[in-house]
Amino acid sequence: MTEHRAVFDAQVVFANGGGLQCQDFRLDIGDDSISDEHLAALFVEHLGLLMTESVTITRKSVVDEPHTVSREVPRLRPEPGQLIELSHPIHDGMITYPGLPGPEIEDHLTFEESRALYAPGTEFHIGRISMVANTGTYVDSPAHRHAGAPDLSDLGLDRLANLAGVVVKVPAGRRAIDRRLLAPYHVTGMAVLIRTGWDSYWGTPAYGRAGHPFVTLDGAAHLAQAGAVLVGIDSVNVDDIEDGTRPAHTTLLGQGIPIVEHLCGLGQLPSDGFRFHAVPPMIKGVASFPVRAYAVVAAG
Repeated sequence: MTEHRAVFDAQVVFANGGGLQCQDFRLDIGDDSISDEHLAALFVEHLGLLMTESVTITRKSVVDEPHTVSREVPRLRPEPGQLIELSHPIHDGMITYPGLPGPEIEDHLTFEESRALYAPGTEFHIGRISMVANTGTYVDSPAHRHAGAPDLSDLGLDRLANLAGVVVKVPAGRRAIDRRLLAPYHVTGMAVLIRTGWDSYWGTPAYGRAGHPFVTLDGAAHLAQAGAVLVGIDSVNVDDIEDGTRPAHTTLLGQGIPIVEHLCGLGQLPSDGFRFHAVPPMIKGVASFPVRAYAVVAAG
């Protein structure tokens, strides 16, 4: 079988300043043609270039050459260690998403009322909460977007708990999280947690405004094709809230990939070497629900 390699010049601009140029770079490809956009993403992934703002491809050609073996970077496999909280606390009246009501938290049975039901010196408290399912830090199951798809009761623990994780750091001021930004990260079999810093606005009107970071259609398609098992973000939505088509939800949930929104504290995590957990109750007929999201960081 004939093998192909792309030969090209490239100019890279980094989001945090600086750039990179190369001439006559050779990269293994799977066919006898490739778009500049796809080639740029493969180039970024191959070199592991983080915080890439743009890649310009010039003088591109495809030649028939045997493939070379790409380098493999060993990745740390986490061990039990430090616990890192990644969830917002839920409190009475709290607004998570603009337009959705906050939870109502009240007493069902007070300590004082319970004293009439038990022996002297024995008392209990039982609380009551009324809320929409999309409150606080929560997980979306496929049924959130696609009718008849698996709901919370159908999601296995292997999709929600003890997942090897990777943190994608989004450059400050960057809104669109696309394939090019995601390409350098190893996401196969991983919980991909996207750190945008938008959680710093939590609890303020700015949190739910337009202009927040989001995953683009081609970014979501890349994560699905590359084998991510869960995608989380510390922004108000994984999609642009001004885009009613919701391409990231449609793509990821359509491939059975749960989405965790409204994470926080991702800056406490290493880029990898941790296990991620975000488990809701097993509720039939409900598509989204709050989770206690946390990570276990590898010791040492």
